[in-house]
Amino acid sequence: MTLHIATPLIKSRPLSLAAGRAVWLKLEALQPPGSFKLRGVGHACEVHHARGARHFISSSGGNAGLAVAYAGRALGVPVTVVVPETTSARAIELLKLEQAEVVITGSSWQEANQHAQGLLQPGDAFIHPFDDPLLWTGHASMIDEVAQSGVKPDAVVLSVGGGGLLSGVVEGLQRNGWHDVPVLAVETEGAASLQAAMVAGGPVELPALSSVATSLGAKRVADQAFACTHQHPVFSEQVTDRAALQACEDFLRDHRLLVEPACGAALALAYEPGRLDGYERVLMIVCGGATATLEQIRDWLNKQP
Repeated sequence: MTLHIATPLIKSRPLSLAAGRAVWLKLEALQPPGSFKLRGVGHACEVHHARGARHFISSSGGNAGLAVAYAGRALGVPVTVVVPETTSARAIELLKLEQAEVVITGSSWQEANQHAQGLLQPGDAFIHPFDDPLLWTGHASMIDEVAQSGVKPDAVVLSVGGGGLLSGVVEGLQRNGWHDVPVLAVETEGAASLQAAMVAGGPVELPALSSVATSLGAKRVADQAFACTHQHPVFSEQVTDRAALQACEDFLRDHRLLVEPACGAALALAYEPGRLDGYERVLMIVCGGATATLEQIRDWLNKQP
């Protein structure tokens, strides 16, 4: 019995019509805490729990923190989540709903993460939001489920922040023998740390982030995510904040499911004509996200140039 659920895989009529090709959706937004993060985080928490961890510590004001809080509550392990001051009131509310202790400190995730590392005591386990092999192995299970369904796509579309999802999906594709299935890795303009790494020939730190898709807000992509671009066919794609936000609105209309702008970035490729040309069957990872409200998304959309 895993902490995550096996999520539906559906063929989307609205997105297939919009893209002019068959679009399949892996509905990770339906995981209990609202995002794919539970797959990897749940796996990591179960491993650490089996090793005797008595307390989980994480550094995420978003979906990874929510997944740790959910996993800790399910396993009966206390959880502390350190979040930066920029974290939304909604995210803090959701973390407390899962009975996590929330510590607010620092102006960025990097500062919150540094503080979290300083809290570690013997018997504690640190659960990283994206940069941990245990996470990638857990995330890979979504591709196992797709393979078991008998649907083999011509391409997988996913969003990239720190690169945990990309690392897990590539691991899943390869362990199912799908070395020939390319990944379209989508970032928003202003948070494109993977593309910067691919241009520079290695991970580099962005000077600043300027995207509303805060769940994609990693200034530096994980080393493993960059390594994936050499181990597997990975193509970098970028969309505007407006396109990501509009995709959230369109997807809510089409599938009655609210996702964050970080997820909207990947969905935007289906809604923008021509972006998926060359692929007949496309798998989109609907990674989800629980911390953005519809009011927030509409407010951001109204402020876009």
